[in-house]
Amino acid sequence: MKQINYNEQPLLHIEDLKQHFRINRKFTTKAVDGISLDIWQGETYGLVGESGSGKSTTGRSIIRLYKPTSGKMVFDGRDISGKMSKADEQFLRQNMQMIFQDPMASLNPRKKVSQIVAQGLLINHLYKDKAELNDKVIAMLERVGLSREHATRYPAQFSGGQRQRIGIARALITNPKLVIADEAISALDVSIQAQVVNLMRDIQDELGTTYLFIAHDLSMVKYISDRIGVMHLGHLVETGTTDEIFTNPIHPYTVSLLSAIPHANPVLEKQRVPVVYDKDKEGVDYTKGRKHILSDTHYVLATDEEYEKWMNVAEDRKKNGIKVY
Repeated sequence: MKQINYNEQPLLHIEDLKQHFRINRKFTTKAVDGISLDIWQGETYGLVGESGSGKSTTGRSIIRLYKPTSGKMVFDGRDISGKMSKADEQFLRQNMQMIFQDPMASLNPRKKVSQIVAQGLLINHLYKDKAELNDKVIAMLERVGLSREHATRYPAQFSGGQRQRIGIARALITNPKLVIADEAISALDVSIQAQVVNLMRDIQDELGTTYLFIAHDLSMVKYISDRIGVMHLGHLVETGTTDEIFTNPIHPYTVSLLSAIPHANPVLEKQRVPVVYDKDKEGVDYTKGRKHILSDTHYVLATDEEYEKWMNVAEDRKKNGIKVY
C-alpha cells in the first residue's frame, strides 16, 4: 500500500494556469482558462472530462510542449512557468516524461526499439559506456513485459499494446519523478488497457513514480487514481479523492459524467438514467465561480448561489438513497 504525505510540499504546484491560442485577430480559443491544482509525490492524479475540455492541453503545457499564456507552475521546487535556464530545462526533460495517446504516431518508425528507448539516456548522458546503456535498455524492456529479442525490431512489428509498452519504457528510462499519461490507453482494446494500467501501477509501487493520468474513461480513472480533477471547457470544476468524487459529486457536470458510466449488471443498466448537463441552460458562468471547499481534498467551482443549490440537490440524493454511479 503506497503512502502519500499530503503535509509535504507538492511535487507539482499549478496556480491559475492559462493556455490561450489566438486563431485570428478577432478570436482566441481559451483551451485552459485559469486552473489550479497540486500533485504530490507518489500519487496518481486523474484528470477527466469530455473531448475538448482542455485535459491534453493542460498536460502539454505542464511539460512545456506549449508555452503557457500565463500562470505559475512549480515542479519539485523549480519554477517552470516562464523562461527557463538551461539547467532547469535539462532538469525538466529528465524528470518529467510523457506517454502519448497514439503509440504508433509517437514512435519513430525508422528506429529500432533499443534506439527509441535509449533516447532519454543519450540526451541526458545517463550512462558510462555502451555496455551500461545496453544493459539499462534491456532491463527496462523486461520491466515493461518485453524481451531482449524485441530490442532489435521496429515499431511496425508490434501490436498496439506492445507499442504502448515501448512508449512507457521510453518514458521511464530516465527514472522521472512525474509521468504525464495523455489518454495512454484509449487507443487499446479493453483487455490490453487493463494490462497497461496494471503495469503502470506495478511500476509506481516499485519506483514511486507520480502520474498525471489524463483520460475520459471514468471507470479506469477510478481504478488507478488517488485523486480526480474534473475539467470542462478549460476550467477545473471539481476536485476530490476518488471516493469523494464517486460517492458525493457536487457539480452537475461531474454528476452527468458519472451517470453516463455503463453498468456491467444488465438490471442496473436498464435502470440507469443519464443526467444531462447544459451549462448555458443552467446559466453557469465558470469565470464568476470560486472554490468552495468541502474538505481538505474536495472542492467545487461555483458561485455562492450555485453552491447552495447543488449542495441541496446532493443532500436530496442522499436522503432518497439515489446513487449517481
